[in-house]
Amino acid sequence: MKRYYFDYAATTPMRKEVLKAMQLFWQKQFGNPSSLYLEGRIAKQAIESARAKVANILRTQPKEIIFTNGGTESVNLALQGTAHFYRKNFARPKIIISTIEHPAGLETAKALKKEGFETAYLKVQKNGLVDLEQLKQLIDEQTILVSIMYANNEIGVIEPIPKIAQIIKDFRQKHQTAFPFFHTDACQAAGYLDIQANKLGVDLMSLNGGKIYGPKATGILYKREGVEIKPIIHGGGQEKNYRSGTENVPGIIGFATALELAQKEKEKESQRLKSLRDYLIKNVLETIPKVFVNGDLKNRLPNNAHFTILDVEGEALVLKLDEYGIAASTGSACHSKSLQPSHVLQAIGLPNEFIHGSLRITLGKDTTKKDINYLTQALKKVVQELRELSPISLKLKS
Repeated sequence: MKRYYFDYAATTPMRKEVLKAMQLFWQKQFGNPSSLYLEGRIAKQAIESARAKVANILRTQPKEIIFTNGGTESVNLALQGTAHFYRKNFARPKIIISTIEHPAGLETAKALKKEGFETAYLKVQKNGLVDLEQLKQLIDEQTILVSIMYANNEIGVIEPIPKIAQIIKDFRQKHQTAFPFFHTDACQAAGYLDIQANKLGVDLMSLNGGKIYGPKATGILYKREGVEIKPIIHGGGQEKNYRSGTENVPGIIGFATALELAQKEKEKESQRLKSLRDYLIKNVLETIPKVFVNGDLKNRLPNNAHFTILDVEGEALVLKLDEYGIAASTGSACHSKSLQPSHVLQAIGLPNEFIHGSLRITLGKDTTKKDINYLTQALKKVVQELRELSPISLKLKS
């Protein structure tokens, strides 16, 4: 059976151009970048070339780029690193984080709370956009860091990062302080949105190679010069002592190549995917009753369609679609084995009985209109089958 992949927010296939760029460093140029002899120098030069490429895309300095093993590590390094380094500056150190962050952010915030940091949670509105007025109230002179994701991994909502940055900047100027710093998790955004650090106004930014048709377990943390962090991995002092461990040279090359291609093609590809996404949403809403879309329809990633389908269980829906050759999800792949309701859908105010009928469809480079038609037809059949077996009959809220 042909397979139809609709879970690009979970991960993406590696591009041929990326694999080609990496191949040389798997076997022929396999040197350790810390070695002084020729093989080591070649590997080191390749890393620095990749660093310069990434810095150019972000319009930053190469020394502000730290290579990591992915988004989760980058987020941990940003939150833990700043919190631990600057803790001594505050009597009551505080972190502000939104209620719809990826688990990498929320679980790190929980861990910091156990260490004695105050953790304040920024609420979102029903459309998934953060409450800017609440942010103004939450920021105080004990706040070290604000962390708000650029684009949500479940419902695809794009947060107003420049506006948030301005609120933080205004606070700094008013109180004559360098704090709080501003971190954004841009892992879902890098393939579709502008990630120039100065335009966004961020001090720290996390990116992930597996979301942009690059190798898994690769990523970066952008750290503005002047912002200090304590390392969370200790060892040989690689990455200017911010991230010890022998560098993953092929992965770094692959990440830089994937990011370069993604940013080069983002406008054209975003337009194509937005058209397909809107076509999908229209067809689903017109052909299947008791369905609605979660998240702001305007401020959302071009490839994301997140539905609530009443009177069905999301897990059963995903398994039945799999029988039709369709790969989709109920939400974050990181929570796919959890029986807990989505914290993102809870944050936007959905009751649990609605949350259990969620379905996330995310499109990508290989998605076609023909694929959308097949998905819509299969989804209609599957929903009808499951509803015939379901004892539940919910009503849409007006």
